[in-house]
Order: sequence, then structure tokens, then C-alpha cells
Amino acid sequence: MVGTTPSGTSSENLGHVVFITAAAAIGGFLFGYDSAVINGAVTGIQRHFRVGAVEIGFVVAIALLGSAIGAWIAGRIADQWGRTRTMQVAALLFAVSSIGQALPFAIWDLALWRVLAGVGIGMASVIGPAYIAEVAPPAYRGRLGSFQQLAIVLGIAVSQLVNFAIVQLAGGEVNNRLAGLEAWQWMLGACLVPALLYLLFSTIIPESPRFLVAVGRNETARAVLAEVEGEGVDLDERLAEIQRSLRVERRPRLSDLRGPALGLLPIVWIGILLSVFQQFVGINVIFYYSASLWQSVGINQSDSLLISFSTSIINIVGTFVAIALVDRIGRRPLLLIGSAGMAIALGVAAWAFSSGVPSGATVRLPSLQGSVALVAAHVFVLFFALSWGVVVWVLLGEMFPNRIRAAALSVAAAAQWVANWLITVSFPSLARWSLAGAYVGYTFFAVLSFLFVWFLVRETKGRRLEEMG
Repeated sequence: MVGTTPSGTSSENLGHVVFITAAAAIGGFLFGYDSAVINGAVTGIQRHFRVGAVEIGFVVAIALLGSAIGAWIAGRIADQWGRTRTMQVAALLFAVSSIGQALPFAIWDLALWRVLAGVGIGMASVIGPAYIAEVAPPAYRGRLGSFQQLAIVLGIAVSQLVNFAIVQLAGGEVNNRLAGLEAWQWMLGACLVPALLYLLFSTIIPESPRFLVAVGRNETARAVLAEVEGEGVDLDERLAEIQRSLRVERRPRLSDLRGPALGLLPIVWIGILLSVFQQFVGINVIFYYSASLWQSVGINQSDSLLISFSTSIINIVGTFVAIALVDRIGRRPLLLIGSAGMAIALGVAAWAFSSGVPSGATVRLPSLQGSVALVAAHVFVLFFALSWGVVVWVLLGEMFPNRIRAAALSVAAAAQWVANWLITVSFPSLARWSLAGAYVGYTFFAVLSFLFVWFLVRETKGRRLEEMG
């Protein structure tokens, strides 16, 4: 006998939903892997092509401009071609760009392949949350929506572990050769494996019932709803609910987002600011530059990669905490807790880095401050992971009214990638000027994020997508 959950969804159906959600979230894994793999490769690229801080910052960050493009176009493609077909396009972009990044003949060639990878990342960042929100039963949507962020942090962790393993096989240096290629090239090329898995699973999972209804495939939509919500649900009523929602809407355009608040609807600005604050606290400095950051304060290359991996483990732990709490205490309380914890941790890190003493091309921290900086960085990642890392993606997938969801999500995700680019491209130069000053800036934005949530962000826990307005 099949058991039922409190929401009425059978345990068998819920297991199926978990499977298809996890499959869709492989795009998040690629997002995390491809974003963070550059962390271990930065030093190798810089030495191989003999470029400085400005050039390496540009190469690391340029993928994010591609991501902004991918996020911008993903909603339109998803509404025209379907959610799963859009996933397949993103997977192919990932696969091709992985090969290109592993075999660059010049720094500008590497930059171009990273742009292409970025387009795939941006598309995955939009389509994953949207698809999961559309197939998940309302009572579980927060936890299932958290799969996207869980996949991202797993991708980050696996990339750091793979980087460490490749460096060890190459003799401890990222510029050492391994089977004809330098270690950093293998790091960048290894993303081909999860890209092919994403392509495979995106051909197995069902299309979103909302898209199926939108294109007139009602019987197929009914079958998918039966799969994900169970036969105990009134399928006729669910279909009618989706049809009523679609009748009062049309395919969203960017012009639909216009409003009285500086040219955009207030809800769109809230989505944009959620995305911007998620990046302006400096989280991706940890995942893009932590290996070179710890090397710059006196830690050797191999140990710095291990520290980066330990940070990724903390990220995973925090994500599981968020998954356990997001549907219990809600989205807004988690954001407030995270902002407060991040502000304190970043402030402590800024204090520790202010004690740095220049030593040639690096900065040396006293023993106490060095330990404090490491602990503060890990605490910062923990509070980010249990709050903003998960909740922003959940909110972006569910907070917008149906009539503008795809377009608004694309704009918010594009803003996130532009903000990510600004932080990423500026950090190498900021760190050379004042590492402590950079972290004071991130602390300031963490404090602002608390005030933003307190005054402007509404709770969405337990509400149907059709109720958002």
C-alpha cells in the first residue's frame, strides 16, 4: 500500500518528483562546477599566458557576462521551445565550451570559450528554478526548489575536489603536465562529464505541465500532473486552474515589466535587488579566488586547494540546513538570519585582513589573525548557504505573478550575473589595493541586505504560484 504525505501527495509520487527535480538540478551542478573550477586554475592560467591581475580578473569574470546573456534569453526560449529543450541546449553549450576551455591557444581564445560556458550557466540558472517551481507540489516547493542550490554547492565542492586530485596527480603544481596537458587544462575540461549527464537526464524528465497546457497538450499535462501530484488530486480542477491562469495572461514580454518605480514594477525591482545583494556580499570571491587568496596570505598551493574544498563542505552543510528550514520557518526569516550572520563574519574577516604585512608579492598575516580570517570565511559561507544561497533561488522561482514570471526571472537572473561580474572583475585589483577594504565593502552590503529584507521582502511560503500577484 502506498503511503500519503500530509499534503495528499503519495509517497510514490513524491519520490518521482524528487527524481525529476534532482535531474533538472543537474544544471545547477554544472552551474556550480563550471563557476568554481576556475578557482584552482587561476594561478596556472596566469603563469601559462603570463598575464597580470587585471587580465586574469577579466578572464575569470567574462563568463559572467555570458551568463547574463544566457539568463536574459532563457525565459523566451523556454516559453517557445519548452523547459526540457532549453535544458538540452544549455547542456550542449556546456559540453562544447568545456572542450574549448581545455584547449585554448591564447588568452583571448580562453575568454571566448568562457563566454560560451557562461551562456549555458545563465540559461541553467533560469530554467532550473522555473521548471522545479512548476512541477513541485506547493507543500514541498521550497524544499524541492532548494535542490537547485544544493546542486550548485555540490558542483562547487566536486570541482574543488577534482582540482585537488588533478594537482596531486600532476605533482603538486597546476602548471605541471599530465598526459600532455597542463593540470589546469584538465580542470577546465572535466566539466564535459556532468554536461553529458545533464543532456541525458534532460531527455528523460517530463515537460512542465504549465508549458504543456500553454501549447494545447492538455492530456500530456494531465499525465504529468498525475505523476507529480498523485491520482488523489483533482486533476480536472488543477488543469482548469492552470488554464484560467493562462487565459488571463499572454507570453510575457519585457515591456510587461514596466511600472511606476523607476520604469519597472516594484516586484521586479525586489527580484533584481535580491539578486544583486546575493552577489554584493562577496560570496563568489570565496569560490572564484579563495585558492589564490589563501596563497597570497602565505598558504602553499596544495593546502590552499584543500581549504577551498573544506569551504565547499561547509557550503553543503549550510544548504542542507536551509532545505530543512525553508518550508518550516519561511523564506524571510532565513534571509534575515543569514544577513546578520554574514555581516558579523565579514566584519571580523575585514579586521583580520587589516593586520596584513606586505612580503614581496604576498601579504603575511600574524598567526592569530590568519586563523581568525579562516574561521570567519567559513562562518560567512555557512550563513550564506543556509539563507541567501538557497532562498533567493526559491523566491525567484515563485515570487512573480504568472503573467510575468519568465520575463521577470530572466531580468532578475541577468542582474545577478552582472552583479557577480562586477564583484569578480574588481576583486583582484581591490585585493592589491586593500584586502581589508574589500571586505569592509562586502560587510556594508550584508548590512544593507538585512534592511532590504526587513522592509521590502514578502513571505511566499505555502502559496500556490497562481496566487502570486
